[in-house]
Amino acid sequence: MSTPLRAAGVLLVATFLCGCGASAAREDGASAAGRRFAAALEAGDYRAGCELLAPATRDEVEEDAKGPCGPALRDLDLPPAGPARGVDVYGRGALLRMAGDTLFLSQFDSGWLVTAAGCVPQAQDEPYRCSLKGG
Repeated sequence: MSTPLRAAGVLLVATFLCGCGASAAREDGASAAGRRFAAALEAGDYRAGCELLAPATRDEVEEDAKGPCGPALRDLDLPPAGPARGVDVYGRGALLRMAGDTLFLSQFDSGWLVTAAGCVPQAQDEPYRCSLKGG
């Protein structure tokens, strides 16, 4: 094999391997953030849950409740999430399906944060209805 072809082959394999590793890392990151959010709510640690919300979502929660995020998040009475069943990552967004809930997350410079929770599948024109979602 000529040197240019060998170099091209090595580059192709390296690109493929890096792409797979990055994808798995992104899925793991989104899934871990969603599981931390669900665990915080299950433990009654609404302050920690608020810290895992995307800024616009947290603002929306506080604005709707006309008060601090922690008590407002508690009052939403989101369903127990249960174990994770699967995650799909699309660019900087992710959908985490759990036994009792579906979470939407976005990747920020600080990591993955929840943008919507308490989501249940709906009709095709509006795939999910969420109890908690940012603007």
